[in-house]
Amino acid sequence: MSVKNLDDLLGEGVQGRYVLVRSDLNVPLDGAAITDDGRVRAALPTIKKLAEAGAKVVVTAHLGRPQGEQDPKFTLATVAKRLGELLGSEVPLAGDLVGESA
Repeated sequence: MSVKNLDDLLGEGVQGRYVLVRSDLNVPLDGAAITDDGRVRAALPTIKKLAEAGAKVVVTAHLGRPQGEQDPKFTLATVAKRLGELLGSEVPLAGDLVGESA
């Protein structure tokens, strides 16, 4: 069994399916401001292609190196907001990895 790439998934059809995308969104910040959104922009083509094909896209990422502890300075809220601006739609952010929020 081989790992599927984007073209494989689109060829099989993703309409109505959840597709998990692991993106490198570890952007540089100055306080709560993104200083370079290049990594967010780099994720756009994949996310857009999947969404346009009808997939329910779930993006996973991390920010910084929190050493296993929750730290508000490593929240992805700013990244989710910027991704939403670039996509032209709201990007909800899960507050946890499990449970209702996830």
